[in-house]
Amino acid sequence: MKRLNSKGFEMSFTWIFAIVVGISIFIFTFILVSKIMNTGNIASDAKVAKEISILFNPLETGFEEGKTSSFTLASNSRIINNCNTNGNFGRQIISTSQFTLGKWSTANVEVGSLNKYIFSNDVTEGKKFYIFAKPFKFPFKVTDLIYITSASDKYCFINSPENIENELSNLNQANIFVENCSNDNDKILVCFSGSGCDINVRYSNEAGSVLKNGETVYFETDALMYAAIFSNSELYECQVKRLMKRLDLLSQIYIDKVGFSSDSCDSNLNPTLIQLQAYASSAESSGELEQIKTLSKNIDELNDYARCSLW
Repeated sequence: MKRLNSKGFEMSFTWIFAIVVGISIFIFTFILVSKIMNTGNIASDAKVAKEISILFNPLETGFEEGKTSSFTLASNSRIINNCNTNGNFGRQIISTSQFTLGKWSTANVEVGSLNKYIFSNDVTEGKKFYIFAKPFKFPFKVTDLIYITSASDKYCFINSPENIENELSNLNQANIFVENCSNDNDKILVCFSGSGCDINVRYSNEAGSVLKNGETVYFETDALMYAAIFSNSELYECQVKRLMKRLDLLSQIYIDKVGFSSDSCDSNLNPTLIQLQAYASSAESSGELEQIKTLSKNIDELNDYARCSLW
């Protein structure tokens, strides 16, 4: 029988060992590079989300009319908008994902805020984005609502009331149209009469409503109307509940203010403010806004005729 060459066996083992080590080094290097790239993406996503959040601050300046602005990101990005209703104010949550090396980064880092109320689709994609804001009063100013849309999403407002048409025309936002757009297939149709559009708005003195993607939500005030148009129903309902939490706490502040000034001002606002606070604290959905609006209107009238106005 022919004996196995020991040197040949030793050489084969050396090569096998080298190959195994080489593969191990390659795998280790690949994993390390992937982790470094992923860490870089996470840091980049967190930075973008924080910068976007900071961009909203100049809009919260107490202006009376809608105000618009825009920002452009370095790469195609997704803005993920979410919220929760935990605690006294709930929480606004923004995260981002960027398209790099042929795939979307994982949105692992969230930037939260207690005092921002941002309305958009749950995921808004693009490089350039438009934002505008509008104060929400119910009856006193509660906060400013902020709306985000992608420049690639073009909205056509059809048969809108004159005040809405004038406001949007004055806004002069490049992805919002109010004329000659009913036959454009590349636009999102927002209709104020009839049906069959992408978004259908019922705008009246009674509770208004918005039908979008088969879901109906309700609004009071034009500020919430825009919120319902530009956001998905789940986010909208979450933000409305957060707004009612804020209304609850602000009502308590005004109740205390009435207590401090009642001797000199002879105000009758306290009972209705207490009722407003009770309604706001128990509100669970936009469907309850109508009854709060009625009370809000009464309070506003009482404040107008009070010896000392609270706001």
